[in-house]
Amino acid sequence: MRAIVTRVTRASVTVDGVVVGKIEEPGLLVLLGVTHSDGHQEVVKMARKLHEIRALRDEESCATTGAPLLVVSQFTLYGSTKKGRRPSWTEAARPEQAEPLVTAVVAELRERGAKVATGVFGAMMSVESANDGPFTLLVEA
Repeated sequence: MRAIVTRVTRASVTVDGVVVGKIEEPGLLVLLGVTHSDGHQEVVKMARKLHEIRALRDEESCATTGAPLLVVSQFTLYGSTKKGRRPSWTEAARPEQAEPLVTAVVAELRERGAKVATGVFGAMMSVESANDGPFTLLVEA
């Protein structure tokens, strides 16, 4: 499981012209990808990392400040461009495996007390954000 985590001042996700998830205060935009070998252990580890990572200003975390997270599924994080010009998606988990794991990360974050907004799994989404810094990390579980 891997995530691109960006510190933002605000972020939103729109599907078919409707805003389905947004954070309107400083927090983290999380693009979350799942691979074939991911399971419950990676879900718990990723949720803990996302909640506790000290990526906010003054080395704070969402856990210490209550800052929100916007979690958006992103299978392309497991795209490979090692050969040719067309990305390969063979390392990305199939939707029937990935969707429950993305949902489980969101549930685990909420169980930890995090404020979480989401996109819509598998939908064509428009993601807008105002980067703060910019500050972007690759996080792996």
